[in-house]
Amino acid sequence: MSLLSYDRMRAEIAGQSELLRSLIKDADMKTPVRTCPGWSLGQLLRHVGEVHRWMETVVASRSVEPVSDERINDLGAYTDEVASVLDPWLGEGAERLVETLRGAEGPVWTPQGLDTPAFWARRALFETVLHRADAALALGAGFEVDDEVAVEGLEEWLGFSCVPEAYEGHGLLGPGRALSFNGEWLVDLGGDAPAWRRGHGDASVTVRGPVSELLLFVYRRPAPKVEVSGDSALLERWLERSGFWLEEEDG
Repeated sequence: MSLLSYDRMRAEIAGQSELLRSLIKDADMKTPVRTCPGWSLGQLLRHVGEVHRWMETVVASRSVEPVSDERINDLGAYTDEVASVLDPWLGEGAERLVETLRGAEGPVWTPQGLDTPAFWARRALFETVLHRADAALALGAGFEVDDEVAVEGLEEWLGFSCVPEAYEGHGLLGPGRALSFNGEWLVDLGGDAPAWRRGHGDASVTVRGPVSELLLFVYRRPAPKVEVSGDSALLERWLERSGFWLEEEDG
């Protein structure tokens, strides 16, 4: 269950997009983005804008079948971006998405099957938050995110991390295996299928840090304040099999 309301998520998509845009006013669009190898800043921003437009299409059409996302990652043509062009284009895409999400109802396609438009509101929010972090890291700028938003993002990730198909044949499940995050979230790998819950319990490995950095950590972004104790190899293997990208890869 989401901690943030639907309207809060819509507002945060708009707010996070504005924060992202504020970073790029005088930036060099050819700046490498080391957390997205092979992408320049201009390509990163083009990706975010295309993601917003793709999600808006899914929701606006109420599609119950997959919608092509070819333009999201096919960024080879976008090597000569100009900030003065990208800035309003990003704003337009975010605004259209937020408006389309307003009052949207009914089942729509998602990589996990049919769900409500709230799935896409949540996913759009964290696509924007994490790529804002990427842009900030590339430009040497600061990055902060509200704790409530970070908790929502971490719990979204934990949900994706527990898709049973991600564990098949990878030897991650076993008696007594569990991961703890700040003693507030527990991922149980001891049963026939992975599961997570809020709360504490015995864990093979414990990850601690500010929740905003825990969010960066699970997304494999630099998180210098995060500390790991226990079975770090299990944690690494879990991270390799976790996340939204895997949902798309496994269909």
